[in-house]
Amino acid sequence: MSLRVLVVDDQGIVRAGFAAVIDAEDDMTVVGEAADGVTAVVLAAELAPDVVVMDVRMPEMDGIAATRIITGREDAPRVLVLTTFDLDAYVFDALRAGASGFLLKDVHASELLHGIRVVAGGESVLAPSATRRLIGHYASGAGTGFRSDGGSGPRELESLTDSQRTVLALLASGLNNAEIAGELGITVGTVKSHVNALLRKLGLRDRVQATILAYDLGITRPNPPGTDHL
Repeated sequence: MSLRVLVVDDQGIVRAGFAAVIDAEDDMTVVGEAADGVTAVVLAAELAPDVVVMDVRMPEMDGIAATRIITGREDAPRVLVLTTFDLDAYVFDALRAGASGFLLKDVHASELLHGIRVVAGGESVLAPSATRRLIGHYASGAGTGFRSDGGSGPRELESLTDSQRTVLALLASGLNNAEIAGELGITVGTVKSHVNALLRKLGLRDRVQATILAYDLGITRPNPPGTDHL
């Protein structure tokens, strides 16, 4: 089945360009377009996309506010934020709002398509510069002040099994499911089961939130600046 994508950007030519690139793929279909956050919220509910490609700076309602509303719903789509502005506030606010990815608009078309597929599959993607900023922020000891909507903390961590805690630490260090499986000598399916279980127990939306929580609680130490992905 094709991935259903909603494209949101206040610039018509940019929106049309993204839509054309996405629609040209055999496994993707653009089900709608929106020029502002208010329309994006409405269309996300009406069209049930798998992924929303979301701009940040828009009239009526910005992309961060729209993302927060969209991801707060039951059976919410994944949101991939695209922006021209590589600012700390945008990165952190997008992740706090529930975005599963953050890329700059000047990415190559192949990177955009890869990002859509990654977040649709439940993984996370961040632009290298955004990842460096995030990791550097933690490495400096500043943190982000982020907590999940459920206020996950030490008490919730006690509900994790030893295996789930280990998977959380490896996930937050930047390993994907296949790499975690190789590290632990288990199947990818088992890793997926552990990831799904720990996200459910901690009340987290996805791997981005799990990574940030692991940093916040000191479960994982930041990798050196220059790391290109989570």
